[in-house]
Amino acid sequence: MTRIYPKSTALVAIIAMAVVGATFAAGARAQAIAEAAGTTSVAASATAAAKPVVMPNLPGAAATTSQHLIASGAPPAQETNVRDLQAKAGKDAGKVLLRATPAASQIWVNGKIVGRTPLLLVLAPGKYQVEMRGARGETGTSTIDLLPRETREVQLKLQSLYPARVRYQQ
Repeated sequence: MTRIYPKSTALVAIIAMAVVGATFAAGARAQAIAEAAGTTSVAASATAAAKPVVMPNLPGAAATTSQHLIASGAPPAQETNVRDLQAKAGKDAGKVLLRATPAASQIWVNGKIVGRTPLLLVLAPGKYQVEMRGARGETGTSTIDLLPRETREVQLKLQSLYPARVRYQQ
């Protein structure tokens, strides 16, 4: 029968923990080097071949060394798009009241977002492609041919692209 000595068992455990700790410390150091270089790989080849991150130069943005995206100080795209449409309206502008079921659906005019329903737009006379998108993927489209000084209401009932429920039948 083999006898186990408590002191030798403790010594083996301490040596094993030291070896495991040294291995993890080397891996953690490699990980820190990789993250500082802009990569998340811990492979030695990845840490040696890591390239610095290149940020694009955006017009109107101050030069920075940060790797984070800079929030734009410009107004949201929908406000800019509405202003552009209204600036082109002229003296013969027509009015379009856009509504949808369900309410608070996104409105896109000629492929550009302009807001949420209900919305009153002042537009130049002409033809417009209107698309509305609901929060759950419902969509609806309409083509509007707006005459000079015309006021029109467009009401769309949005249709789901996918069924809300799937029935199982045997």
